[in-house]
Amino acid sequence: MKKSLGAKTLIYPTPVLIIGTYDDEDKPNVMTAAWGGICCSSPPCVAISLRKATYTYGNLMSKKAFTINIPSENYVKEADYFGIVSGKKEDKFAKTGLTPVKSDLVDAPYIKEFPFNVECKIINVLEIGLHTQFIGEVMDIKIDEALQEGGKPTIEQIKPLLYAPDSRNYYTVGKQIASAFSIGNQL
Repeated sequence: MKKSLGAKTLIYPTPVLIIGTYDDEDKPNVMTAAWGGICCSSPPCVAISLRKATYTYGNLMSKKAFTINIPSENYVKEADYFGIVSGKKEDKFAKTGLTPVKSDLVDAPYIKEFPFNVECKIINVLEIGLHTQFIGEVMDIKIDEALQEGGKPTIEQIKPLLYAPDSRNYYTVGKQIASAFSIGNQL
């Protein structure tokens, strides 16, 4: 028997996304967000949702661009820190020793040390309630060459972080159990 939990912000898995932006003085900033994911295939787009109270919200509205940086499990401390502290009060790059890299395609920085970076220009903004959704068209994806096989990223080598909103814990990706668009053919 199933038990109702009521209406909550709970879905599995939830990604750990590090959003990169510049402020009006071109100071690089990053913040951790879990509300986001792919939202369109053509053009390729992703969506992130943030509260207006965040420093990043103002940067997004001003610069109309962002990056999504996927941290590996090796950067769990930094990813958590990026969600704890406001970039308005602290230089998060200086504190963590990570390197901001200016994108050639959008007005936003990505994190050099993180294995997976998505560069986006904002094409739509939707006020939902407490959060505002920013839809970004993907202009480019950068992935460390060592984490690719045949020009494609390998999730087992990237080791992206996952977040459980109910317990407020971080997890990593498990083993592959089947091939999509294939195993279903056995039925």
